Amino acid sequence: MTLETGLPGLVAGRWTVDPAHSEITFTIRHLMTTVRGSFTAFSGEIEVARQVPASTVRADIRMASLDTRNAERDAHVRSADFLDVERFPVMTFTSRGVGRAAIGRRARAPRYHVDGDLAIKGVSRPVRLLAEYHGVGPDPWGGIRAGFTATAAISRGDFGVEFNLPLQGGKVVLGDTIAIQLEIQAVLAA
Repeated sequence: MTLETGLPGLVAGRWTVDPAHSEITFTIRHLMTTVRGSFTAFSGEIEVARQVPASTVRADIRMASLDTRNAERDAHVRSADFLDVERFPVMTFTSRGVGRAAIGRRARAPRYHVDGDLAIKGVSRPVRLLAEYHGVGPDPWGGIRAGFTATAAISRGDFGVEFNLPLQGGKVVLGDTIAIQLEIQAVLAA
């Protein structure tokens, strides 16, 4: 039996992330521009509780699926200089709590913060995602889907991803901050 959660259409239960209709993307400063990339292989589950703050999120991202649309750069980022995907093939996120986020007057959707632990290269650090709920609807295959967007910013140095090249004037090739964006479609389990 599913129970309403107080968010329009969202019911309590197990929701599975559909990777074919979801995206995990990121940006990082490179010299004077921004490089964009994505991870194409991932899985996740959202356990929506009747009281939304008791909900949980778990995600596994396959690090070798990194794609910045440049094969040489991707190979370098997968190497031991950066992500060391042979030793650390999976990045994980496990939530610790969900809370209502402050809502500005222009907010288009209900917003929550999802606090959890992100593990990269064997290093786990707390991360706060800012998540928006976009609603629920039926899909053409007889399922029920929910849509979410989530964003966060992390320091790659906090996870031991410190490779860089110095430039004149004390600058470096790569920025430390990685901006993350998730576009998630999740399917309610039968």
